[in-house]
Amino acid sequence: MEPRLKEKYKKEIVPKMLKERKLGNIMEVPVINKITVNMGIGSAIQNIKELESASRDLAVITGQKPIITKARKSIAGFKIRQGNPIGCMVTLRGNRMYEFLDRLLSVAIPRIRDFRGLSKKSFDGSGNYTIGIKEQLIFPEVDYDSILSVKGMNITITTSTESDDEAMFLLDEFGFPFKK
Repeated sequence: MEPRLKEKYKKEIVPKMLKERKLGNIMEVPVINKITVNMGIGSAIQNIKELESASRDLAVITGQKPIITKARKSIAGFKIRQGNPIGCMVTLRGNRMYEFLDRLLSVAIPRIRDFRGLSKKSFDGSGNYTIGIKEQLIFPEVDYDSILSVKGMNITITTSTESDDEAMFLLDEFGFPFKK
């Protein structure tokens, strides 16, 4: 069975973008290529269980096993040595990506406390959008009792367009709650 947002993209968003953006070909319509979810755990240097806990939470949230990221450089001020594990990340593509996006938009974002909308300034100039989340508890899949500490995460949505304007239009059509 095809994910709900993928179906919506094919049946509603593509025809609307072809008409409103005056695109000549269906291949010109921007698409979401991948979603990258990253958790940086600074305390992983002293306590490796923090990293294991974050990795487990990220696997539950995304449905995919995360890779452990290691420090590229040594930074004496932060007591980091090159090669130390400092975080974990997942890259989602295909049906898993659409299912994660659906859960993010319909379940997780409405659970954020004092939420006033996503910033329109978080585009990077190349059509990619990044969301910073302060706690992983907004996802209902995370077991509240099993977490050691509250951790944040960065979610980057990579689109096929080079224009922030077209990427904003695409994400708006998917139902992203941008600030008015």
